[in-house]
Amino acid sequence: MSEENLSTVTSEKEPKQDKEALRARWAWVEHGVWTDSMLRTLERGIKGGKWFALIDKVYGAKNLQSAFWKVWRNAGSAGIDGQSVKRFEAREEQELQRLAEELRTGSYRPAAVKRVWIPKPGSQEKRPLGIPTVVSSCTSFNGLSESAAF
Repeated sequence: MSEENLSTVTSEKEPKQDKEALRARWAWVEHGVWTDSMLRTLERGIKGGKWFALIDKVYGAKNLQSAFWKVWRNAGSAGIDGQSVKRFEAREEQELQRLAEELRTGSYRPAAVKRVWIPKPGSQEKRPLGIPTVVSSCTSFNGLSESAAF
């Protein structure tokens, strides 16, 4: 299938093997987030070279849930707000809905990072370590990277 024809093919007309090949090339992305059309656009490029609607991927319920699970698996410490992963998990649904709404309306502001000092391996010195809040971790590129590729 030529690149010229690729842009005119709809998902109903696309041969199954082309769809499978596309998905195989993009096996590492979250397919609930990135549609076949979006993946084809990534491969072809986009006029002007800019994406204008990626924030909707950030505040998507599936992405935020997946990002929280990644943070939960990491079992990190509480950030400057004192909210642990366990406490966030107890109100997970409400917290993720509130966060999605803040991201959707543009009112979300990331919290400051808590600084702690940890020992340097093989030395008496210590080095600084920044610990973000659970919410900040869920919205960061790091928290979302397995959910939605940017």
